[in-house]
Amino acid sequence: MSSLAKLTHAEAAEQFIADEPRTDWHDDTLWFVREKRDKAVNSIPEWEQLRQWASDIKYHGLSNMHQLLVDFEKNAIANCIEVHWAVDAKEHNELIYKIIQDNQIERIVKSKSMLTEECHLNEFLTEKGVEVVDTDLGERIVQFRKEAPSHIVLPAIHLKKQDVSETFHEHLGTEKGNNDPQYLTEAARGHLRDKFIASELAITGVNFAIAETGGFVVCTNEGNADMGAHAAKIHIACMGFEKIIPKAEHLAVFLRLLARSATGQPITTYSSHFSKPRAGQQMHLVIVDNGRSRQLGREEFRNSLKCIRCAACFNTCPVYRRSGGHSYHTAVAGPIGSILNPNLDMQANKDLPFASTLCGSCSNVCPVKINIHEQLYLWRQTITKEGLAPKTKTIAMWGMSEVLAHPAIYRLAGKMGRWVVKYLPFLTNNAMNPWFKQREMPQAPKESFRDWYLNNKQK
Repeated sequence: MSSLAKLTHAEAAEQFIADEPRTDWHDDTLWFVREKRDKAVNSIPEWEQLRQWASDIKYHGLSNMHQLLVDFEKNAIANCIEVHWAVDAKEHNELIYKIIQDNQIERIVKSKSMLTEECHLNEFLTEKGVEVVDTDLGERIVQFRKEAPSHIVLPAIHLKKQDVSETFHEHLGTEKGNNDPQYLTEAARGHLRDKFIASELAITGVNFAIAETGGFVVCTNEGNADMGAHAAKIHIACMGFEKIIPKAEHLAVFLRLLARSATGQPITTYSSHFSKPRAGQQMHLVIVDNGRSRQLGREEFRNSLKCIRCAACFNTCPVYRRSGGHSYHTAVAGPIGSILNPNLDMQANKDLPFASTLCGSCSNVCPVKINIHEQLYLWRQTITKEGLAPKTKTIAMWGMSEVLAHPAIYRLAGKMGRWVVKYLPFLTNNAMNPWFKQREMPQAPKESFRDWYLNNKQK
């Protein structure tokens, strides 16, 4: 991941697709998940009503965030939860490190949390000499490999079982060449069981935080968040402030949408409710901004904060499926990451809104009805206006607009193009033409559609 972080999406994607069989496998695997999602969705007659309710609830939450956060903090404190506020990733990481230092903690387990990935918590604590063990199976695999997750629900989806076998042989001493998934899973279970038992502090994410009660919900399929939180004497939950929903009764809407959108399941295996620490336990909740208030203030982009991190947009996106998650060089990849990350750092993530066909499939599957493809287009406009688009692209778009604005020039360009492709193909069939890199150039048509129409229309 460190090497890919220096590349643009297009450059990193070019590396990923160099292995064509793996690219095809990655594409097919994610489309299989998308098909599971479709089957689950089609079994719910009221699916579109649920989507609308979820969108409306989230919109209400974003519009009343100032009050909901105050209510949530008050109710959480009343439940004996210690609430901390972090303006950015740096403060988030320092708050957690202070809790670790104050309690002289040495053994830490962490369940999946995209916020801690966004804040690069693992790297921060490692630099401080603190080891954190990721306990989600996919997260642990990529942690062993010193890679970032490539998908927010399926962190190791870019790896095959042979890759996992080699990784476990190196780090867990499993039998070399044994690719049996059950054998590998048992090895991981035994390894992680010891980590849970010895842990002193558990870090989890938050899927939903309820202003009405001051409690929060963590959804997992492996139960690792529960094992960590229940075994350790300190539980730290980390959340972006957009995870707030107003009332407990709203949870039913989101829990019916989340797993079906993510993996095609009726519900996640564990939907764990945390309302207060058990006797003798500390429970801390770190609420993070890290650019979210800025996004909230961007009217055209604010509803991207509705996201419930189901990754349905990943699984349907033709670009993500064939370019891989690491090509997005950010914690949250895919279409949703491409509209969230330019807000965090427009300069560093200026390439991401262009990593899309604008087909709209992402918006169609989004369970909270985020207009993702429209925001991708708006980000392209914003980035271009800020002067951050590549100069070659800016010049090319200006040239195209001039051609399309003048019919005579358009017709002349078409004739010239057809002639070049037909008689001088080497001018287009070369490495200087990005389109030709992974494609074959089409045969030149004998005439344009306009000429064909004029020659064949009824007199």
